[in-house]
Amino acid sequence: MDFKKVDKNDIDYLISVCEQDRVFIENEINEDYSHDELAGIHKYPEVLVQAKNTEEVSKIMKYAYDNNIPVTPRGQGTGLVGGSVSLHGGIMLDMSKMNEILEIDEENLTLTVEPGVLLMEISKFVEDRDLFYPPDPGEKSATIGGNINTNAGGMRAVKYGVTRDFVRGLEVVLSNGEIMEIGGKVVKNSSGYSLKDLMVGSEGTLGIVTKAVLKLLPLPKKAISLLIPFPNLEMAIETVPKIIKSKVIPTAIEYMVKDVILASEEFLGKKFPDNSSDAYLLLTFDGNSKEEIEQVYEKVAHICLDAGALDVLISNTQERQDSIWSARGAFLEAIKASTTEMDECDVVVPRNRVAEFVKFSNELQKEFDIRIKSFGHAGDGNLHIYVLKDDLSEEVWEKKLADVFKAMYSKANELGGKVSGEHGIGYAKKPYLQESMGSFGMELLKNIKLSFDPKGILNPGKVC
Repeated sequence: MDFKKVDKNDIDYLISVCEQDRVFIENEINEDYSHDELAGIHKYPEVLVQAKNTEEVSKIMKYAYDNNIPVTPRGQGTGLVGGSVSLHGGIMLDMSKMNEILEIDEENLTLTVEPGVLLMEISKFVEDRDLFYPPDPGEKSATIGGNINTNAGGMRAVKYGVTRDFVRGLEVVLSNGEIMEIGGKVVKNSSGYSLKDLMVGSEGTLGIVTKAVLKLLPLPKKAISLLIPFPNLEMAIETVPKIIKSKVIPTAIEYMVKDVILASEEFLGKKFPDNSSDAYLLLTFDGNSKEEIEQVYEKVAHICLDAGALDVLISNTQERQDSIWSARGAFLEAIKASTTEMDECDVVVPRNRVAEFVKFSNELQKEFDIRIKSFGHAGDGNLHIYVLKDDLSEEVWEKKLADVFKAMYSKANELGGKVSGEHGIGYAKKPYLQESMGSFGMELLKNIKLSFDPKGILNPGKVC
């Protein structure tokens, strides 16, 4: 792609729109803006701009469109696929200062927010009002704009769905600077193609989200978790389809293994309620009364015991709940702290093929002589599998990583799975998406991109 290099005239224009103190160049740009949480991909933008409102974003995009300058939108930079890295330089548009909660509508059960509002802020704000925003990605410091751009899922997806299911409407700035309202507070909408659903998960390649109308639910009054130890991981994961088939749908079904739990204990300096077994299922149930939840989880407890579970540990106090879920929330950081570098495969496979895929990934450790750790959302088939560099040389690491990823994505495809369950494609996973979608599928994606962004200036080098 042949883009214009940013010059002094461009910077002067950006300053005229956003003022001097929100425009940064060269060594004024913090190193954090050269990468996201994915190791190995580093590239600075030519200029960093912190936008404060939709009008500024619109003016910047119109200018960039007229002058053929690439623009990369950015939230908190917590992504894992290089999605918010300015591969072609140009303008990085930091959306984190657009962080206002604009409206809560308790009659229509919606919350209207700017893209820089953090997920943790949304959760607290609505729960204080006895309401509930269900999507629950592991990184609570991510922005809602980032969640929308990647269609983030999280642990509650089993029962409630993913981010796309809770976006009612969007305000979007298109590549030419035009501001467009998509969807709204309506519950049903069959008015042509669903541009809203297309925008969710597009990773900033089709437009820049400047406002979102989110669907809320009444807050469940009670939640109880079950921690269920199994002799081995295969037995644990093979139990999940039996739970789903019973027509009892937990809020979350997670799987975890002993060595990841021990790493989390060490990282947090806290003990997990139980670390004696090789594998566990962690299930959460929510509802409006303890009695209602007990009726549900007792059925699941019997299913697990019949399937070979060693015990069923009930977490019915807030202290126990916090102990378990704080450990679960630290898994990624604990694994990261145990190695020098890592990369992740977040494939999603049909629920009844999860055990097969996890067993396959474990076998790859021996085949390629490399450490591989995993945990994930067993209830929706989304696995988080981490390949660790440890003390490997850069050359050996890159070769082994490529070989392991090729094997895993090929296996996922064979099992009827997809490349990414919730982290997106970005830059890092493009080759695997192309293999999964095929030439015709990729051509369709490119044509959609061309319709929204004919000059290719929006987050170039990502997805397709």
